[in-house]
Amino acid sequence: MRPNDSAQTSDTAAATTVAVPEPSDLAVRYHRSGNALWAGATALDLLLPAALLFTGMSARLGGAAARAARGRWFPTVALYGAAYVVIQAVVFLPLAWYVGYVRQHAYGLSTETGAEWLGDWTKAVALSIVSAALMLWIPYALLRASPHRWWLWTGLLTAPLAALAMIVVPLYVAPLFDEYGRLRDRALEERIHRLAARAGIPDSRIYEVRKSDETRQVNAYVTGFGRTKRIVLWDTLVDRMGPDEVTFVVGHEIGHFVLRHTLTVILGATLLVTLSLYVVHRAAGWLIRRFRPRLGFDRLDDVASLPLLSLVGGAVLLAASPLALAVSRRQEHEADRFGLEITRDNTAAAQAFVRLQVDNLSVPRTGFLFRLWRGSHPDLADRIGFANRYRPWMRGEALRYEDRFRAAEPPPDP
Repeated sequence: MRPNDSAQTSDTAAATTVAVPEPSDLAVRYHRSGNALWAGATALDLLLPAALLFTGMSARLGGAAARAARGRWFPTVALYGAAYVVIQAVVFLPLAWYVGYVRQHAYGLSTETGAEWLGDWTKAVALSIVSAALMLWIPYALLRASPHRWWLWTGLLTAPLAALAMIVVPLYVAPLFDEYGRLRDRALEERIHRLAARAGIPDSRIYEVRKSDETRQVNAYVTGFGRTKRIVLWDTLVDRMGPDEVTFVVGHEIGHFVLRHTLTVILGATLLVTLSLYVVHRAAGWLIRRFRPRLGFDRLDDVASLPLLSLVGGAVLLAASPLALAVSRRQEHEADRFGLEITRDNTAAAQAFVRLQVDNLSVPRTGFLFRLWRGSHPDLADRIGFANRYRPWMRGEALRYEDRFRAAEPPPDP
């Protein structure tokens, strides 16, 4: 009898130990080069706004936007925001092209054509331009209305705006980049529906997204709120993993939703944004007074100060990354636990992690510095080990998330 979503697995399957594979030479090179590229991209993220600030280019750009808008405040802010996005996109284009296209092809991970990559890049930039033009007025309006508390009000707005994005993006943005449809495997679709119902989210929509035209990597996720809630599987994952492995992966992703990890992320982002803006608020006065001749503006509510917000805020967020990543790793670990408890299929879980390692060119043990600055997930070696040994149901022990599960339906016929 095969393992199924009602958590009825055989003791033999549950007791099977899956070994942690050694990474290939290709995976090791991919990992190391990725670290170097991350360091370069992080430095460029800080150097670009600094250059715009201290060369006076931002002030000149603000003046040009004001002239084009004939002195009207809102159009000035919108034009500056759009121009800033374009400058940033153009400066980062060579790096983005190398990381997203050249390097992915060099390591055998991409199936995308150059025209398709550029098309997606163009759409992403266009969406960023529209978002900046529509949203940038908020902090600058608050700067004018409440010079001493603008950082607090702007930071608190992060929560509703992030929640709105989670509703809008699945419906209107994601379909611009990928083709979503019903799962080709109807039996697997039914199995996932039953798993979701057992987890208490029976109304979830299930989609298969066609990523094989773009990548050979595998992935799945749960996104959205309320009626936009959906479980999304890449077709590469469906094609390369067995039904039991896919079921565990979905159980993990459902765990994020049921355990309200998204809410934690939104609240954490709100706290970090508020903190970064507070630091900007405290430091901006001194910076403007000290470097006014070079900056070309003398007030923080001048839209030309945007690179200052980006520079100081980016430095704060970088400093806070180790804590944020530690929280993320904890959430991923608990989602693994949830997936194991709802499926009770240790072998499938461990094999799914092995497949993730092999197909995504990951290394099972990353090292301290990687975990500190880049590690949003636990090391795959740790996840495979946990999947092998975590089986409290076999020892008659209580499950941590048992109260989240609804009564299981009768198992399907063998």
